[in-house]
This record gives sequence, C-alpha cells and structure tokens, in this order.
Amino acid sequence: MAETWDPKTRQTVGKIPLLTENAGPRDAKEKWDARLKQELQALITYIQMNKDSDTDWFTIQPEDGGKAWKGKCWYVHNFIKYEFDFRFDVPAAYPTVAPEIELPELEGKTAKMYRGGKICLTIHFKPLW
Repeated sequence: MAETWDPKTRQTVGKIPLLTENAGPRDAKEKWDARLKQELQALITYIQMNKDSDTDWFTIQPEDGGKAWKGKCWYVHNFIKYEFDFRFDVPAAYPTVAPEIELPELEGKTAKMYRGGKICLTIHFKPLW
C-alpha cells in the first residue's frame, strides 16, 4: 500500500518513529509494554506534527493497559465543526490484525459503517495508515 501514497503522505509517515517491537496483548507483559511505549511515542509525534501545522483532527487515550482506546475526532466542513467520539479494542492477534474503529454516533447513517458504528476499512474507506 505504501507505494500508492502521495509524496506528502510519505514525507509525513517518514517523520513518525518506526515500531520495532512485534508484540500484542497476548504476548509477555514486558513485550506488550514495550510495544505500547512505541505506539504512544508514534502517536505523540504524529499529534504534535499535526498541532504544529494546525491540522490536528483527533485526540486519543489508552484504557485497560492499552487494550482499548477512546478519543474524539473532528472534521470542519463549510465552517461547521463536526465532532465524534470513537473507540476501539485492540484485537488479540494485534499487530497482524487491525482494530475495528467504532464511531457509535454514525451507526446507520452511511453505508461505510457496520453495526455498532464500526467503520468498513476495506472498499469504502481508504485510511492513510
């Protein structure tokens, strides 16, 4: 997928620290904690980059030892700010399986959503990551 990214996206991703610890919630606590530390550092870097360029669009915080996450995301359209709560649980097979992001407020409002407000991450939605 990286080969389809535009140059600006590649440049942005290149500034985010790489995650080298290949561990998930089922692995040893020390390995999972090391992975979480890397995840948090990458998020802090990305959020700070967005704030510095005045393009921040979400806040996020871990819960349950990093096995669940919640936050807010927003989008401004025609000078109106739309803000939504989101959450996701880290799957047991993470990092080989992606989390399912939920925006409960949008459940049933678009074909891009599954039951419970989960975003379809395949054909309908092409994330940057």
